[in-house]
Amino acid sequence: MKRLWSRLSVLLLFTMPLLLTGCGERYFVLNSAGPVARVERNLIYTSIALTLIVVIPVIVLMFYIIHRFRDKPGNDAPYEPQWSENKTLEIVWWGIPIVIIGILGTLTVRDTFRLVRPPANVTGKPLTVQVTSLNWKWLFQYPEQNIATVNYCAIPTNRPVRFILTSNAPMNSFWVPQLGGQEYTMPGMAMRLWLQADHPGKYFGSGANFSGRGYAHMKFNVVAKPEGGFQQWVNQVKSSAPALTVSGYHDLTKDSVMKETAYSSFPPGSFERIVRQEGGMYMKHKLTEATD
Repeated sequence: MKRLWSRLSVLLLFTMPLLLTGCGERYFVLNSAGPVARVERNLIYTSIALTLIVVIPVIVLMFYIIHRFRDKPGNDAPYEPQWSENKTLEIVWWGIPIVIIGILGTLTVRDTFRLVRPPANVTGKPLTVQVTSLNWKWLFQYPEQNIATVNYCAIPTNRPVRFILTSNAPMNSFWVPQLGGQEYTMPGMAMRLWLQADHPGKYFGSGANFSGRGYAHMKFNVVAKPEGGFQQWVNQVKSSAPALTVSGYHDLTKDSVMKETAYSSFPPGSFERIVRQEGGMYMKHKLTEATD
């Protein structure tokens, strides 16, 4: 009976991590919905596989050594206190990790540079969305469509989206796990992040940095629609939503929590002013490059 409980304990120890991960639809990182997220997911899988090449043998050897050389009456394991080195083993346990690190480094550099460019094999013109993190809400501006939203944004499917990110509040981090990695939003800087959705759907997004007592409300949805549905949404916003004025934007900058809101227009050049008011004037070249 004691041995049975011991085996059940070991089995539970190994299965618990799998159960605690909650491998369902809300396990966002591995449920990729676009080419950017797939590149990052594949890099995660590759990293795990390469790491297990070292971790699994080490764990197996640890249990074997503990069992084989434990202090027990009648144990016939050889006692060799003068053993000092084994060149073959030295080459194995130094050589394999070095090769793994080299492979991981090469793949990480390759994918990092790949993700700062538009997704490969794109067919449509990229859509630009300017994002500003505020306390405690997200403002999305569409410079080509001249509309804006708060705490949600719509994008067309199968079309690359260039998010230009800044902050008019403490530094934060823009993250849509199913579409790709995160990028920081910082006052006075215009950062860039490429994302793309393969299928229509509603994708969870949030701020990934703590930014005060309203941090828990810095969540938003990215709604992916077919190209026709996206154009219909733009027309609906332009015809039914109020305009975002300078005074209205000033109210958004105050510490507050908001529901999803849309605006039929916004003051021209407002995003560039947000960037420059916190020192962006010294980064004119980078701002122009990011918004081109």
